[in-house]
Amino acid sequence: MTDRLMQFFAYAHLPAHLQEISKPFGDLAQHIIDTLPSNPERTVALRKLLEAKDCAVRARLYVEPTGASRLGL
Repeated sequence: MTDRLMQFFAYAHLPAHLQEISKPFGDLAQHIIDTLPSNPERTVALRKLLEAKDCAVRARLYVEPTGASRLGL
């Protein structure tokens, strides 16, 4: 079974260091789809998981600002 939101959990196109972050979220999304009935709450669960996945990927990419860049200059 699939869901339209699964397209946003795809990770094969990402570099390896981001795939390792993204894959567990995709696996959990598939588990949610496979085990829960399709309804508004499942959609919310997937959307919140997607938000968490995006945050985790950004956390991996984050670079601490230094000097003038920290001040927005």
